[in-house]
Amino acid sequence: MRVYLPCTIPALTRAVEAGQLGPAPLTGFAVTPALTEWYASGDTEELEYVALTEAARSSLRMLAADRADGAATPARRVVIAADVPDGLLQVPAALEEKARVRLAEPVPMAKVAAVHVDDLGAAPDIEAAIAALPEADEGDDDARFTVDGAEAHELMWYATQEIPDLLS
Repeated sequence: MRVYLPCTIPALTRAVEAGQLGPAPLTGFAVTPALTEWYASGDTEELEYVALTEAARSSLRMLAADRADGAATPARRVVIAADVPDGLLQVPAALEEKARVRLAEPVPMAKVAAVHVDDLGAAPDIEAAIAALPEADEGDDDARFTVDGAEAHELMWYATQEIPDLLS
């Protein structure tokens, strides 16, 4: 099954060095039965885009957490697309995020199909979204608009052989 794993540039660097994404359990996003039921009119491609978008939102939160911890993390959302056996996925029941899954084991980099990353031009909007997250979480509509503005940027697609160039 294709799973979309939220990440950051430093975390991707660590995964490449380790040869795997981990440690487990990992949170990812995939086309789950709940997502398929909720988005009944969508085809597989549309459902995968929803899962990718959820992973990008989670990546934004990872960036905010890294920044709160004092890490100098580039303002670029990262989503790793990997193909994993269905048996590794756990689909939690009754979640608001219908695409959320948990992976019981680390994901070898050999299972990575592609990496999706913000273009450098998205950085100002990503920075603004990171700064607005606390207020958005408290219900501020203007802050939510700013956070949603990050989603106006499509993530760029990188093949696995392009990862070293992306990280350099």
